Amino acid sequence: MNRLLADVEATRVMGHVLAETLQETPHGVVISLSGELGAGKTELVRATIQALGHDGPVVSPSYTLIEPYELCHRTARHMDLYRLGDPEELEYLGIRDIEAMDLVFIEWAERGAGYLPPIDLELRLDYEHTARRFQARAATQRGTALLDRLIETNNKR
Repeated sequence: MNRLLADVEATRVMGHVLAETLQETPHGVVISLSGELGAGKTELVRATIQALGHDGPVVSPSYTLIEPYELCHRTARHMDLYRLGDPEELEYLGIRDIEAMDLVFIEWAERGAGYLPPIDLELRLDYEHTARRFQARAATQRGTALLDRLIETNNKR
């Protein structure tokens, strides 16, 4: 999937599309987010988690590294590993607390290599002039099914 997001509002809309897709998923999903600093990764996750029903603020986990959000029937975990010193630190941060039904969003996932659960869907946001280029790629069979639904949901809008 490859889309141009014109502005922050378009990034939020893509977050809502992702949330709609995830609501139909009867199992947990691990999503990595990559791209330059400030490209909109956290904004996309914020919009997604809020569209999934979280009423409070969704903060950047830049310093806490992991922020959990209780949803109706599962937990969403937003991780930002940019400041992670060593992947082994994830053990002390509760990486083993991730459950099979959790929705996990990981920024800078490459910094946690060897300690993270398998990535199902890889999302990338890059600057393209004043807009952002959004790309999605499946990394597992589960991710392929999710990506197919994401494309279908996006095309309906």
